[in-house]
Amino acid sequence: MNSPKYGLRLASVLFGLMSLAQLWRLVAQPNVIVDGNPVPVWPSALAFVILAALSLWLWRLGSRCN
Repeated sequence: MNSPKYGLRLASVLFGLMSLAQLWRLVAQPNVIVDGNPVPVWPSALAFVILAALSLWLWRLGSRCN
């Protein structure tokens, strides 16, 4: 169980879940107010792309491990 494969797969799943949360924010477009100012939605699009890419990258690295 101490294989790097499982750690990479777990990190991949966590990044995937975070990317899905960002995608949900893009679709639902809830009003988020921080200190009285609305937070734009475009950072969620950037976060979705980055997190999805990290998730795929880690999943592929985990597949290469024995």
